[in-house]
Amino acid sequence: MLDFSRAIYWPSAEELPDSDDIPVDNELQELIPTLLKSILLMAWSERMDWFFGIDMGIYYHPDKPPIVPDGFLSLGVERFYDEELRPSYVLWDENVIPSLTLEVVSQNYHGTDISRGLGDPTRRVLEYSRKKEQYAELGILYYVIYSSRRRKKPRLEVHKLVDGTYQLQSGNPVWLPEIDLGIGAERGTYGGITREWLYWYDSEGKRLLTPEERTQQAEQRAQILAERLRSLGIDPDTLG
Repeated sequence: MLDFSRAIYWPSAEELPDSDDIPVDNELQELIPTLLKSILLMAWSERMDWFFGIDMGIYYHPDKPPIVPDGFLSLGVERFYDEELRPSYVLWDENVIPSLTLEVVSQNYHGTDISRGLGDPTRRVLEYSRKKEQYAELGILYYVIYSSRRRKKPRLEVHKLVDGTYQLQSGNPVWLPEIDLGIGAERGTYGGITREWLYWYDSEGKRLLTPEERTQQAEQRAQILAERLRSLGIDPDTLG
């Protein structure tokens, strides 16, 4: 349990670095959480009680470095404070533990950049194991890991914190009742790239549309309406 009541100086978000300044190892570590956030921005456009951070530091103690997941979701917080937005996520300011963290396993996991230490499998295993322990200590309910390089094991793992220990959840998508969303992996197209992506799902297992898909759907509906008007002898271009 975090205790922010002690007589200690707790710096504000503006006084802390916004990340660990370590560049992502591949585009997926940025694109996958960005897609998830963009879907929420459409699906929860009227809600102002959530925040999705991407490669942003989560500060839990002023004397310790932040934890920096590839993505995380918090519920019950202000989506933004002002036009400057959040430079980082500071737990003693927010008073809300993220509900979900996302890690996209590096494509360098099996070793293509030993000089930077990114290709050391042992280092990567320790990194994700350490984060898993830290997330459990903080009380983060869901720990999601995605690795597109896996062949025999599931590429998507959703772990739920139960009695202080993460338990692997079954299924794809996996329903997250506390968040009122499901998360899963399936093939689709985002940014002109067709591959397996992570998406949000509703309670019936229906995938939430991406902004691109919503735009396409609106255009198709407009075309159908225009055709119906023409069939009635009405030129849609003359309508104001």
